[in-house]
Amino acid sequence: MDRFAALAEPNRRRIIELIAVNGEMASTDISNEFDISAPAVSQHLKVLREAKLVQMEKRAQQRIYTINPEGVDEMWEWLSQMRKLWTQRFDALDKILLNEHSKMKGKNK
Repeated sequence: MDRFAALAEPNRRRIIELIAVNGEMASTDISNEFDISAPAVSQHLKVLREAKLVQMEKRAQQRIYTINPEGVDEMWEWLSQMRKLWTQRFDALDKILLNEHSKMKGKNK
């Protein structure tokens, strides 16, 4: 699943936030933070695992979730590339607008 699509759902974003703040969390602890059913939380965790945003480790009877740094890093790299592209475009637009503004000032003298 696409990582951005996985994060489009508010409950999944909240799950990511909880795990990020706590470092790691058991699935039962995650479920306790929501007003939705445990199976619904489990489905959200499955989507996040498939999108490679979280990792799950079994410890005895618990499933412990952590953030998958590689998945987050890939998203960060893409976002950084988009930011660079748009910064370049806005810089080019600024130059055009400044040039037009200078031309207008020159005509009004």
